[in-house]
Amino acid sequence: MAAMFATRALASVLKSLILGAQNVGYDLDEGTEQRMTQRQEMLSREMARLLKEVEELEQRSQEQGNDAWRTMLLAASQRWQFWAIAGVLLLLLVLCWWLRKWTHEPARSRGKEIFSSCIELGQEEEGQEEEEQKEEAEELQEEGGDGEDPDDVKAMDRLFAKRFRWPVQELRYRRRVVEEQVAELIQVYQELSSGTYFPVMQPPIGVGSTYEGWSHCGDDAVYRLLVPLKPGRAHAFRLKESIVEERPKRTFRVQVQLKCTCAAEEPAENVPCFLHHPDKRQRRHGREHLLSVLCTGSYLDVQKTVAWFQDFVRCVWGVKPKMRHYRLKVLPSPRSCKLQLRDRFERAFVIEPILGLQRGDSDIFLCSRSREATLTTSTTWSASCAVAEVKFFQHIARQVPHGSYHLKCLHVCTQILAGTGFSSAAMKATVMHLLTTTPLSGWCSGDFVERLKDIMQYLRCCLDKKHLHHFFLGNDNVPEEISLPPAYEMAEPLNLFQGLAQDPAAHAKALCDFEEIYDRLLRLLSSGQH
Repeated sequence: MAAMFATRALASVLKSLILGAQNVGYDLDEGTEQRMTQRQEMLSREMARLLKEVEELEQRSQEQGNDAWRTMLLAASQRWQFWAIAGVLLLLLVLCWWLRKWTHEPARSRGKEIFSSCIELGQEEEGQEEEEQKEEAEELQEEGGDGEDPDDVKAMDRLFAKRFRWPVQELRYRRRVVEEQVAELIQVYQELSSGTYFPVMQPPIGVGSTYEGWSHCGDDAVYRLLVPLKPGRAHAFRLKESIVEERPKRTFRVQVQLKCTCAAEEPAENVPCFLHHPDKRQRRHGREHLLSVLCTGSYLDVQKTVAWFQDFVRCVWGVKPKMRHYRLKVLPSPRSCKLQLRDRFERAFVIEPILGLQRGDSDIFLCSRSREATLTTSTTWSASCAVAEVKFFQHIARQVPHGSYHLKCLHVCTQILAGTGFSSAAMKATVMHLLTTTPLSGWCSGDFVERLKDIMQYLRCCLDKKHLHHFFLGNDNVPEEISLPPAYEMAEPLNLFQGLAQDPAAHAKALCDFEEIYDRLLRLLSSGQH
């Protein structure tokens, strides 16, 4: 543009000079005038040339300007398209984040991401129990009551039930993780021990409070799984009474015996019956190795078997891909194999596999660890009702109203026992007896506080009588789907409070402890927290 402006100015100056030259006076001589005329013609031609160049420059400048404008418009269009696409992508990302948060929010939180947050155990069942509530309200009015509106009482019960919460979905997630890891271990063991003399591990069975559904799910929760053992190749387990005077028998020793394989449908290739061919090298080597590793004499030793299982876990951990997501620490435990797993978010999972032998076809197992009997020697295995208890709660869950408020009641009642002489087993037995002697329709949110009072009253009555029956011994109310040995069904009821009946001081302390837990329950209900 500057060059074009200078050229146009120069042309104007030349034009003025030419015109000026035409106005010069006629006093000049002929030679001078001729030279002036030639000079004028030359300047005219030069001016014409310059003007032509100016026009060409203007034309090119205009074309270049149009090209520059088109280039600028194209660049602006491209920039607009870029920011439009970026805006749409940002909007989609925000929308996906919102949808992800909205769909997964109930099961996640806790700054470490993924899982936590407490959600309600159940939802209120409005409408389905209206008739029942009306009948109960009429009964309360007929009885006089204390002047309170029954509807208000029901609403207050629902409020209390709603306040007691724990993260059900996280509990399910943690149980699934535990089951997967233990299943992986057992699969590896089955692959390595196939065809050996060592016991055969069966699929694990979840037992205890975390699998019955009334436990919390913090890092200190213990996930117990019973791992059934069956005898290895050419061997059999024979149960022998440990304490003769027990009725029914609840402690046993397990003798490892050879089994005749002559009539086996599929005898092992090149392996004779060790029972009838005692001179075979395979028999001496395999059997002696089995007895030295797992047995004391010919009896299966609990502590040796647990130590053998712990060594196996240490050796094979990480063989399967899923195992590598967790760091393993084997915790000291003489009669069970306690494992601590930590994931990349530093969440801890404490797993306690309990080795057990099924008693016949029943739901009673002889276990390496049991809270139900005093284990005297390392070869003593105790009968456990843990599997039967899990099946009982599964049976009840199919019949109670929506919300499983019987589990919430048990959860609340076991949380107030710390520092007292009462065990969670005694509280669980109390709730189990009530579940089989009261209408299951009453275990709902509208009767939450009333059921808590019933539990406390039943426990106080048992304390006064110094008698609380074991649930599975001599109890006609055990559901039929639970399989018990005949000796359990025909036994006299076992008194869990026998120690209180024999010790007046212990009984007096138990009464004081009851007052303490009852006060704790009242304070808990008044605050609505736990």
